[in-house]
Amino acid sequence: MPTQKASTSSSSSGPSRPSRPSGSPKSSTSKADQRCAQSECILVLQGGGALGAYQGGVYEVLTAVHRDPDWVAGVSIGAINAALIAGNPPEKRLQRLREFWELVSSPMPTGLAQVLDGDLRGAFNEASALRGVLFGVPGFFMPRIPPAGWHPRGTDGAISHYDTSPLKRTLERLVDFDRINDGPTRLSVGAVNVRTGNFEYFDSTTRRLDARHVMASGALPPGFPPVEIDGESYWDGGLVSNTPLQYVLDQPADRRRVVFQVDLFSALGPVPGTMGEVVAREKDIRFSSRTRLNTTHVLERQRLAQAARRLLDKLPAQLREDPDVQALARLHQRRAGMDIVHLIYRSKGYEGQSKDYEFSRRSMAEHWQAGVADMSRTLGDPTWQNHDPEADGVHVFDVPAADAKPGGPQA
Repeated sequence: MPTQKASTSSSSSGPSRPSRPSGSPKSSTSKADQRCAQSECILVLQGGGALGAYQGGVYEVLTAVHRDPDWVAGVSIGAINAALIAGNPPEKRLQRLREFWELVSSPMPTGLAQVLDGDLRGAFNEASALRGVLFGVPGFFMPRIPPAGWHPRGTDGAISHYDTSPLKRTLERLVDFDRINDGPTRLSVGAVNVRTGNFEYFDSTTRRLDARHVMASGALPPGFPPVEIDGESYWDGGLVSNTPLQYVLDQPADRRRVVFQVDLFSALGPVPGTMGEVVAREKDIRFSSRTRLNTTHVLERQRLAQAARRLLDKLPAQLREDPDVQALARLHQRRAGMDIVHLIYRSKGYEGQSKDYEFSRRSMAEHWQAGVADMSRTLGDPTWQNHDPEADGVHVFDVPAADAKPGGPQA
């Protein structure tokens, strides 16, 4: 089935502190509400450092308008957000997300915030990012003193620029790992085995998780040290794939699924004109993880499975036990339908190559509010609202941003 693209001209704005906008769609008895009530609701969170506040805004609207997810999967900062959600009871999840993002973001003088715009805002963001590089981020990481070259070979200090023990303390304070391991919400986080280079998912349905598994998913070298788990060292999953969407799609399903894929990097963008724009564009391409390609492959597999089913129905009975025919039949084993709702953070013009490590309070609030606005617009769009929740197959929904320009980046 072709991708369904919905468009709308509505927009939503809000205060600097994240909050649900008055224009958010209301939960009622629409087909979309029925879909979330009867299906497995899955939240898939891409990595992207400081941009991850966008995912907090998306979650705020998801839980306010529909319901909490049954399964949260994430990589890097997406793994941290996922753990904050799965590791708390529903009534505390939004509070914990806000607490984390307010902890790691730095406020600026009120008067300064009002005058920053255009080139001045870009310069401020770069200065804010530089402060994080030099002095670290509260509750997240701090620079190593002395620097890496002064530490004995093979130690964490010799192979990373920052100490992430503050993040461990933050996770242990804000996340109830007993709830993750024994509670109703599934958590999956992805990391890369440093020795083998293989991607691995730590899933609460197959093993007990703790802060190390979440930290491993966000251990991006050479900034952060690898995390040792069961004798193996792990780095950030974004080195191989910055989104766990394919992992989710590969897992067996016994009921219909609604997957909310929340990306922080756009695969499409303009050709850069400066060296700073080159670095930013390269990062977008590298970490966007080809989400659109994944959904395209899902649709193509669906078309192949449907063709195989039609072919099998035409075969005489004596051929249906043939091993090759049985192999084709297995293509059609996934009978549960699936909706994939794709949301993507669109960078502002003043956000440069440092956008994923620029932790100012103003940027955090803007990212969060962008998530609120995009999710509100998506769930309120008629194409989503009126979609048949009983429809077979895979359906992809992608509502362009309200300020998207014709011919501009949409992914």
